[in-house]
Amino acid sequence: MGWREVEQAFADAIEREVFPGATVVVRRGRDVLFEGAFGSRMLVPQPAPMQLDTVFDLSSLTKVLATTFALMIIARDGKLRLDDRVTRLFPDFGVHGKGHVTFRNLLAHCSGLAGWRPFCHRIVEIERGGKVNFVASYGAKEWVYDQIHREKPEAAPATKTIYSDLNFMLLGETVERMGGLSLDRFCREKIFREIGLRATDFIDLSMARSRRLEPIRDMFAATEMCPTRKRILVGEVHDENAYAMGGVAGHAGLFAPVREVDRLAHVLIDCYKGRSSLVPQKIVREFWTRDATVPGSTWALGWDTPSPENSSSGRHFTPAAVGHLGFTGTSIWIEPEREIAVSLLTNRVHPSRDNQRIREFRPRIHDLIMEAVQGA
Repeated sequence: MGWREVEQAFADAIEREVFPGATVVVRRGRDVLFEGAFGSRMLVPQPAPMQLDTVFDLSSLTKVLATTFALMIIARDGKLRLDDRVTRLFPDFGVHGKGHVTFRNLLAHCSGLAGWRPFCHRIVEIERGGKVNFVASYGAKEWVYDQIHREKPEAAPATKTIYSDLNFMLLGETVERMGGLSLDRFCREKIFREIGLRATDFIDLSMARSRRLEPIRDMFAATEMCPTRKRILVGEVHDENAYAMGGVAGHAGLFAPVREVDRLAHVLIDCYKGRSSLVPQKIVREFWTRDATVPGSTWALGWDTPSPENSSSGRHFTPAAVGHLGFTGTSIWIEPEREIAVSLLTNRVHPSRDNQRIREFRPRIHDLIMEAVQGA
């Protein structure tokens, strides 16, 4: 197997309408072994070709490439201790039996918090009730934080794995409180600019609205025809709760092209290997080690690891690999010891999230890629 088979698999996927388009970068060590752009960045309202510099809504890759990375830096600076209780920072969070939840529990998705809540619907209702411009405002984000602090958990802490957006909304607030900057500004100044990224950022909708700014639509992969916003989403966050919070949230909201996702992976591997001072090796290794709090959980801290069966990473990544998926069709998988990273960005929700064919494609393409890497 080689790179021709990989290219053919992307062509076949586009023909079978797995997604309109995709970009991918495959790295081993300091070498990019393969990169490509396939298909279309949008089909509706008019077709446009995919390019390597097309910017994607990363969806839940925000959790690892922004929020978790930021928390690594805050831990580096001695401000975050993983086993501290969340109530040390947010005393009002302790209601309903949440007083023993730690930051480690949030990162490992064993806090007991629900996976999702329809905050977006309530925010829309509040605006319709007379609170002008509440949707996508700073006030809406603060309202969400307050709701999470008051949340009644679905399980006792450290007893059950529940993959939770709420965990990472709260961790986004943690970055802002401990880091002393908004989440987007912290990531921009402490991570993205530090490593030379130019097109990776959040899009602050409240600022864009107040200044009447529009993103340059030709840069972006389109996502869904949104029934609430009544338009094809291009350059504005797809996730409804992140949108209602103003586009900047700990669980979703980051945008980037595939080469810059690869750059983030490269930097993290360098930190893991002790070749970069941005994050100490000890911290990255702790975050990338599978957490033992809940027996059988695949979660490390922020990052997932391959499940024993039917992993989206396929058959060739080891249990020591780390990765994450994004709802919009994005993923990243890293094999730290072998220094292999596969950054895959697709627009599978364009024009509708009902397309689930990517579930079969992901393991297959990762198998083909890893077989090509082994032969390179």
